[in-house]
Amino acid sequence: MACEDTICAVATPSGVGGVAIVRISGSKSLQIGKSLLLDAHSDAHSDAHSDVHFVPRHVYYGSISSLDYVLATYFEAPNSYTGEDVVEISCHASPYILQKILSLCTDAGARMATAGEFTKRAFLNGKLDLSQAEAVADIISSDNAASHRLALQQLRGGLSNEMTVLRENLLHLTSLLELELDFGEEDVEFASREELVKLLKEIRERATSLCNSFTLGNAIKEGIPVAIIGKPNVGKSTLLNALLREERALVSDVAGTTRDSIEDTLVINGVKFRFIDTAGLRDSNDVVEKMGVSRTYEKMRQAAIWLYVFDVTEMTVGDVMAEVRDIAVPSPSQKIILVGNKCDLLSGEAFENHECIFISAKNSEISTLQKKLLELSGADNINQDAVILTNVRHYEVLSKVIEETNQAINALEDHVSTDILAQHLHTALNHIGKITGKILPADILSNIFGKFCIGK
Repeated sequence: MACEDTICAVATPSGVGGVAIVRISGSKSLQIGKSLLLDAHSDAHSDAHSDVHFVPRHVYYGSISSLDYVLATYFEAPNSYTGEDVVEISCHASPYILQKILSLCTDAGARMATAGEFTKRAFLNGKLDLSQAEAVADIISSDNAASHRLALQQLRGGLSNEMTVLRENLLHLTSLLELELDFGEEDVEFASREELVKLLKEIRERATSLCNSFTLGNAIKEGIPVAIIGKPNVGKSTLLNALLREERALVSDVAGTTRDSIEDTLVINGVKFRFIDTAGLRDSNDVVEKMGVSRTYEKMRQAAIWLYVFDVTEMTVGDVMAEVRDIAVPSPSQKIILVGNKCDLLSGEAFENHECIFISAKNSEISTLQKKLLELSGADNINQDAVILTNVRHYEVLSKVIEETNQAINALEDHVSTDILAQHLHTALNHIGKITGKILPADILSNIFGKFCIGK
């Protein structure tokens, strides 16, 4: 899908730096690139443009007016990021230089690109499907090894391949039903109802597996939420500070110091965790403290992992396990770690219990706890080829695919007419098209690419 106009933008972060890139894409990009580039050895004030014959994927050294010495690279359509002719100019990252080059580009016939427009053109020109285009934004925003690995897997087409399999299976079933409708007067069945149910259940199982991966994928992308809970004055805030290696939370010997939750993130061995220090769990007549305790229970419901911290000088592991059962029961998807703090105040014999991790938050002796967090996160055990959902839009669309598949199974089992059954499959196919971008309204496309940065 060729776009008539040529666009330009700075493709590197804003601010003063060593090098920046101005990207030009569209039918006039080569013409504009040639009009800007001067021979590096000519008089910079002469404006005598060199007759450079740009060879694709070769880098040319020259100058732009009396502005700067630059490197220019030409990518010929369709072998470029956008699928169009592209010229990239590398210059010094002065805001003044960049603005002047962009002005020269627009004077020569280009216009400024909107947010995400280069990637949108790559999608429209078939260089990427929509899920891969969205992965570009995830790669840019990834701030840890695990989220980067998942985004890269999606960019390589992991999710696209899964969607292709689902789509082909649904198309196969739909074609069988369409044949039956074509021969409706002859009462012909092209596939047994039992076989159709079996195939639909296989499709549902595949889609459900992908949806189930979203909890882990979203946690890795946003940071695995970890609630630090326990009674007042057991060292929760001290533990948060030890994990973050900074005085993030106020620490005091006075019980009930923490009245509200405090959150911060930390990357451990490439996995991002979001730690939440909470108010101590106890009955209180203090209105503000009661609000803090209520907030603690709310954060516990949202967390993937609970760190239940207790003072080893005051409680045994058995006492703590009984207490945890009285407070709340984690959901099956939630993990809990019993953390015995202040172990520096007791002898080593007291620490031998496989159900608990013993630490000294005050002395930052927390390495065993960090290893346990990595183990429970599940991020280290992800297969390199595994497809994990990280995008809430994909999750919501696949949930609708599962819903339509369920209705199709129910229709088969209830001997509903073939045309109604086929309609459920067509709807499921339309939903899959919303992930790959084959079926998506223009306003939704604009919303998706509008979240990208300008220049990408």
